[in-house]
Amino acid sequence: MPLLMMDLDNTLVDRDAAFRTGVTEFLAAHRLPAEDVDWIMEVDASGYATRAVVSQAIIDRYGDGLDQGEVIASLRRGARQHARVTAETEAALREARAAGHQVVIVTNGAVPQQTGKITASGLDRLVDAWVVSEGVGSRKPEPGIFHAAAAAVGAGLDGAWMIGDRDDADILGAHRLGLQSAWLHLGRTWSRTAYASTHIADSVAEAIKHAAG
Repeated sequence: MPLLMMDLDNTLVDRDAAFRTGVTEFLAAHRLPAEDVDWIMEVDASGYATRAVVSQAIIDRYGDGLDQGEVIASLRRGARQHARVTAETEAALREARAAGHQVVIVTNGAVPQQTGKITASGLDRLVDAWVVSEGVGSRKPEPGIFHAAAAAVGAGLDGAWMIGDRDDADILGAHRLGLQSAWLHLGRTWSRTAYASTHIADSVAEAIKHAAG
């Protein structure tokens, strides 16, 4: 059965929802305006902004009484501790593995942060392995991380799928290696002209079922 490689943030887990919950807790703990959660979410840009940028924006807005290291730790902790998997996604993962597919999470980021999300959400019990860019020295869309994912379960990349929400990481990486891919549109329209995903999915559960065939 073909290998199924899965992105983590905003694919297997709703990273933005987890981050929002953590930010809400941060604002409450520091007695800051609760409505500013929307502003911080905008600055965060679904994790595209670095933690240094987000934390500095928070300090600039609320004053130097905040310690940047503590702000960064709080932001990371919230996104990590509140990571969750939907029942539909869990069911799709179980069905794919029961059918004989190996499932490997392929995620960019720091090992402690990404592994923390995987264990907090229970994904460690729902997949065969995971690889984190920091741990393997290669980031999506670079080919090395995909080869590391296959090696983690002793599989090859022939017929493999990559499922994710990032066109510039998940889908581009798959395209460069000639792999099949499923893009979670999350309400967006595909805009790339140089390459395209094999499939566009409404949800991760649908993407898994499509790839598992």
